Amino acid sequence: MLSPEISVIMPVHNGEKYLHGAVHSILNQSFSNFEFIIVDDGSTDHSSRIIHSFDDRRIRLISNGKKLGLTASLNKAMVCAKGKFIARMDSDDVSMPERLECQKNFMMQHPEIGVLGTGYQLIDPDGVPGMKKRFPSSSAVIKWRLCFENPIIHSTVMMRRDALA
Repeated sequence: MLSPEISVIMPVHNGEKYLHGAVHSILNQSFSNFEFIIVDDGSTDHSSRIIHSFDDRRIRLISNGKKLGLTASLNKAMVCAKGKFIARMDSDDVSMPERLECQKNFMMQHPEIGVLGTGYQLIDPDGVPGMKKRFPSSSAVIKWRLCFENPIIHSTVMMRRDALA
């Protein structure tokens, strides 16, 4: 495998209900030079079995053994990440097929941007698309909104690895 340009990091704890769809949406991205670091945070359901059912060399599974929590799991994944960019994913979300490609291209065209988020669309338990939510794109507006709420949704984030130092 080439050195991955993107490291997708996804923690999972008892996520069997939506996990297959989440993993599938990342593995079927239009951009393929990524590693997919999945941290099983002490799941007691079939999450591990679901992850192992995918035969894809881009998947790197880290098993915590016991529940350490979201922050510790994300930190473990980021320490292992090799990509220039780090993309977040949640085990109950689905990414659009062009997500990684579009975000990487934007980051390449805008070297001044350290963290990039997007809007999202809700999907009901039956897979029916619902409401769309958009967020501000202006740096000044994002900074202002951070005083009141988080306008950056975790599972839409792509960030530069060097912005973490």
